[in-house]
Amino acid sequence: MHDKPDETIGTLIEEFLTARATRKPSPHTLAAYRRDLATVAGLVAADGDASPLHLTIGTLSPKVMRAAFARFAAPRAAASVHRAWSTWNNFFTFLVAEGVVPGNPMPAVGRPRTLLPRPKPLRGEGTPEELLAAVARAEGRQRDPWPERDLAVLALALCAGLRLSELLALRVSSVAGRDGERRVDVAGKGGRPRTVPIEDAVDRVLAGYLDSRRHRFGSRSVRPDSPLLVDRQGEALRRGGLQYLVESCYRRAGIGDRVPRGARLHALRHTFATRLAEDGASAAEIMRLLGHASLASSQTYIEVTAGQQRAAVAANRTNRALSGLAPPL
Repeated sequence: MHDKPDETIGTLIEEFLTARATRKPSPHTLAAYRRDLATVAGLVAADGDASPLHLTIGTLSPKVMRAAFARFAAPRAAASVHRAWSTWNNFFTFLVAEGVVPGNPMPAVGRPRTLLPRPKPLRGEGTPEELLAAVARAEGRQRDPWPERDLAVLALALCAGLRLSELLALRVSSVAGRDGERRVDVAGKGGRPRTVPIEDAVDRVLAGYLDSRRHRFGSRSVRPDSPLLVDRQGEALRRGGLQYLVESCYRRAGIGDRVPRGARLHALRHTFATRLAEDGASAAEIMRLLGHASLASSQTYIEVTAGQQRAAVAANRTNRALSGLAPPL
């Protein structure tokens, strides 16, 4: 291995982003990497005549990086500084592995401690039940009411804790398993798969939704490889459409003031986790069910059986509220 101090930062950033792309990060993640790298490089360049991307990698000493990050941190929140620090740490780790630089200067650069975000469940003890009951009713004011579909979305978020991206990735075949052992196979964050058990009430809501979809669009619309969640034209729901759907459910239920700011659909996932904890689920069970990013490093000492996970989901009292709204199979 040998260092290459004359390589330009612009060239190396492109090589780094190409290498990261093989891990299939989202476009938003790649854009954030590029932005953090370019912004800090620009602060380094502010002390000299070179443009940011034409700086040579050899100029980025620990002293220079500390000064750049001090400027970067001044107007920004701790979470933004922590994210940029991690990006640059990954960048230098890549350069060390490629033999471009002899070492990583980032351990010499301070970073703020980041507190774990506080859960943001729906406020109010009976709010989830109110939401489900309101959405189960077709309202005449809606141009094309589809309560079966809307209830299915809420059931998957409230009783399985799925993220927005996970909901959009579901296929009809994602709901599987024998009676009494039904589950949702989820493509989790970072491509990590997980299985979430679902109770009979959720299964009946999903079956009722798919039956209503057959009536709307025909049997071909519910083939195993079809998207599980579709819009009123039978096309796969997209991010904006799903967000709008959940917002409209909140409005119809009159609970907009009980949804924490910035949590919209995620408030349903947080409600799922909060109720699991309140009803006796262990931290290990909750971590496995939610597919938290830290789970991979925790699997060596957190092992929960499928039966324990199913018991934890069965204890979620939202399932009991949904049971009275679900059509019989």
